[in-house]
Amino acid sequence: MGNKVWQAGELSLRQKIGQLLMCGFPGKAPSEEIRKLIAEDGIGGIIYFRRNLEEPAQVAAMSAGLQQTAEQAGLPPLLIAVDQEGGMVTRIERGVTVMPGNMALGAIGDPEAAYIAGKVTGTELRQMGINMNFAPSLDVNNNPDNPVIGVRSYGGSAELVGELGCSAVQGLQDAGVAATVKHFPGHGDTGEDSHHALPTVPHDRERLDALELAPFRRAIEQGTDAVMTAHVLFPAVEPEKLPATLSSRVIDGLLRQELGYDGVVVTDCLEMNAIAKFYGVGEGAVKAVEAGADLILVSHRYGLQREALDALVQALASGRITEERIDRSVERLLALKNRRVSAEQPLAELESAAALEPGSSLASQTSLKLAEHLSERSITLVRGAEQLPLDSGKPVLVVWPEVRVGSEVDEVLPREQSLGYWLETKQLDVREERIGVRPTAEEALQVLELAAGTEQVVFVSYNAAFLPEQAQLIRSLAAQPGIRLIVAAARIPFDIHVLPEVQTYLAAYENTSPAMRALALVLTGDLTAQGRLPVSLNAGTLTP
Repeated sequence: MGNKVWQAGELSLRQKIGQLLMCGFPGKAPSEEIRKLIAEDGIGGIIYFRRNLEEPAQVAAMSAGLQQTAEQAGLPPLLIAVDQEGGMVTRIERGVTVMPGNMALGAIGDPEAAYIAGKVTGTELRQMGINMNFAPSLDVNNNPDNPVIGVRSYGGSAELVGELGCSAVQGLQDAGVAATVKHFPGHGDTGEDSHHALPTVPHDRERLDALELAPFRRAIEQGTDAVMTAHVLFPAVEPEKLPATLSSRVIDGLLRQELGYDGVVVTDCLEMNAIAKFYGVGEGAVKAVEAGADLILVSHRYGLQREALDALVQALASGRITEERIDRSVERLLALKNRRVSAEQPLAELESAAALEPGSSLASQTSLKLAEHLSERSITLVRGAEQLPLDSGKPVLVVWPEVRVGSEVDEVLPREQSLGYWLETKQLDVREERIGVRPTAEEALQVLELAAGTEQVVFVSYNAAFLPEQAQLIRSLAAQPGIRLIVAAARIPFDIHVLPEVQTYLAAYENTSPAMRALALVLTGDLTAQGRLPVSLNAGTLTP
């Protein structure tokens, strides 16, 4: 692999088609199916998810093995990608530095903070053989009803999103990792989740230019390596009912010709219902390539990955797609690989990374302290300063909602990372009660009974604006006499819209350990809340 510069002419036509695919696989080691897709079908990219990632040594060894498979097949190196956005969208947590997510960085409002977070993240990803990050999100969050973007956005201002997003791009790319801005032309003002439906951004072109497109235009001018498309309808640009991912007016017209972007365009995953349900993965892959996309993402199922490959081969055989069209995408992909993988990250570097001791950490004391410091700067006091700090001489009840799937907790936060733990380190007498994000009647009754014997309650809300059972429990607590209730939003700050009774309200934006540590410092008076809300609490209305 080394410093070889790849050219499209070195690949067969079938291999060129394969280069347009990026696929995922189950498990902590490459499956036989994914190895076959690389060696026999020449796929050009791999995407990792939490299901694949345990700790740095395992990830580095896996990356090295995958790159070895490509090299032995005489193919260009792989783009190996992940969604390591920071905060609540973090695919690997063990042995790395989890930087604050976008909205927490938006509350800090400092481009240097976004740059450093990107640089640290990128440096650690490269050490694990990951050379592409599907981040940052440049979606402008100006719709409180948005069920999918939320705290993944830097905020509600196009200027803030553009400034911080470009700093993050620079940080990642200075670390040698390809940044991918998403979700073009903008997923921030939708009321539906494209994983499940086909959302629409109904605004006219003037509004799109001023808000949604502005951060992307800035990132393109700066030189972002890749742009990811949104499975969203934009009737002002595409009058036919085609999502951006499948629209030549959006990709070839708006992105390529109008905005002048000639880098890699990657689709969001075609297995999402916005594409799979309405078009099918195979037809979606062909339409995306026809529209101008270079890298087709099929993240999960081998059968659908084969369907996409076969559909592209058939489209080429029938003349629906030309070899010239395929070549243009392959040339862009190889240019990115030559820049980010071959010259800067040869197999020898991956083999060195694979020699990491199992259980070793890439995070340094410096990077961990930096994450803590950034979290300290992000905590935002929205109202009720007079209720702070907590009385250290009285017990505190912490109510902690958890996402549960059946009887299992989906996002497990160990006790030693929770708010209750960090308050205990400040010598407070704490009871932490964990409930579901949609608390049952029994859970709600238990919380109210515990609160009746406690003068101080801190409720760590989790998207309560979308979860009526949680919001009702908070309102019931607020109605109890003699209780000092403090609500701290660990996701969207818009929970306040459905909690007018709450007198003291803070925004923490995420329930990571650094964020909860910083929140504890604010609650005990050891730290003054420094963050500023990066979204308007008057932006529209929230559906209860």
